[in-house]
Amino acid sequence: MEHSYDLVVVGAGTAGIPCAAEAALGGARVLLVEKDHQIGGTLHISGGHMAAAGTRRQAERGIADSVEAHLTDIRRISAGTARDDLVRITAENAAETVDWLDDRGFRFASETPRIIYGHEPYATARTYYGVDEAVSILEVFERLLDEAVATGRLDLWKNSPVIGLTPGEDGGVGGVTVLRGGAEDVEVRARHVVLATGGFAADPELFLELEGAPLVSAAHPTSTGDGIHLARELGAAVAGTGSFLPTFGGLPHPTSPGRANWSDRQLLIAAERPPVEIYVDKHGRRWVAEDELSIDDKERALTRIDDMTFWTVFDDAMVESTRSGRPLVVGWTPEDLRARADQRTGVHSAGTLEELAAKAGIDPAGLVATAARYNEAVAAGEDTDFGRTHLPLPLARPPFYAIRNHAISLVTFAGLDIDSDFRVRRTDGSSMRNLYAIGEVIGAAATCGQSFCSGMLVTPAITFGRLLGRRLAAG
Repeated sequence: MEHSYDLVVVGAGTAGIPCAAEAALGGARVLLVEKDHQIGGTLHISGGHMAAAGTRRQAERGIADSVEAHLTDIRRISAGTARDDLVRITAENAAETVDWLDDRGFRFASETPRIIYGHEPYATARTYYGVDEAVSILEVFERLLDEAVATGRLDLWKNSPVIGLTPGEDGGVGGVTVLRGGAEDVEVRARHVVLATGGFAADPELFLELEGAPLVSAAHPTSTGDGIHLARELGAAVAGTGSFLPTFGGLPHPTSPGRANWSDRQLLIAAERPPVEIYVDKHGRRWVAEDELSIDDKERALTRIDDMTFWTVFDDAMVESTRSGRPLVVGWTPEDLRARADQRTGVHSAGTLEELAAKAGIDPAGLVATAARYNEAVAAGEDTDFGRTHLPLPLARPPFYAIRNHAISLVTFAGLDIDSDFRVRRTDGSSMRNLYAIGEVIGAAATCGQSFCSGMLVTPAITFGRLLGRRLAAG
């Protein structure tokens, strides 16, 4: 049976849900298709950070902010590498997005808005998230979807991957082919198609092609680049290649090679925990000032070392020194760390540095020489190699520990090229008449440039989804 809709939205996640719901509430006949058994996509694992200037919540807390100040911060952090047109659309509509969530019962974390130091910080407190991180956004979206479904104008198909785009007239798209329920090919005609399928940080082959780097992923398993594969078959262009930047360090997953376990990551942000440990590469050499406050600088330095893999190396006195402060690994007490050494993948301990290096896969001579030089710097109170200023303890009291860290990918920077109306562009620069893309499928580089800019992934996804849904319903 052939189905017909005004709009098909592919992907029921951060961008797709608000797009489909707004269109249906605006009077359009909408099909929202999702390949997973549940809606939400990356909202199930994301921190859900949003950024907006001029919100009610800022005003209530006496925080003065403006769209232009937000734009200035984004341009500074991204060094002007983000799409200015898309960034401006986001910034000019972000306050309305956050206030809209507020009106719909979004449960803000009490400390927000705040300045986030996990990546380069804004100059003003304008980052928001929920008490349950991105799941708090999903709670609002579930109620929104129920409202839209109740109109009779929105159908939701789960367990139904889109396996093809149907070419239409005038170089546009005529609809989609859906493997409904994973069992039956269904042709769906549509006046408009929106791709909101997310990124590709769970597809090592596509990741290597577009990001040019080996993949160690902490992304949602459905992030396999479906929208990119579909649109490229119709000649769509990809933008943002060459912009890859990893998230700074994650422990290897205990059972799945090629994945990192984000839930028990090391706390490596110097602004949050001044480091007691040293960082070494596989040769046993230090490669950055561990107390460098710019996480952006540290992430760029990480891309330049072998395999983008490093080890934090420390001794038992350093472990004990964290007892009254922030932990070495999120959620781990000193006793937890000691107990998991040589039990948890990537966590090692030994009585000597030579033995530790052999266990961890580090060059023993290199590590011993580096430790000796670092201890000289501690004794002198000056690190002439990298300029580290926080030198609290020598690396001297056994047992010694090493934890392996990888450059990890939570999001992807490359994605479908779109114009300022969110229409997908071909490789010749022309726009497809009725094929659109929003969310991570357009790549983080579009709104962050070659950087991580707080809130500039989730905020554009929700904002573009709502704007596009309303526009397509009206047209």
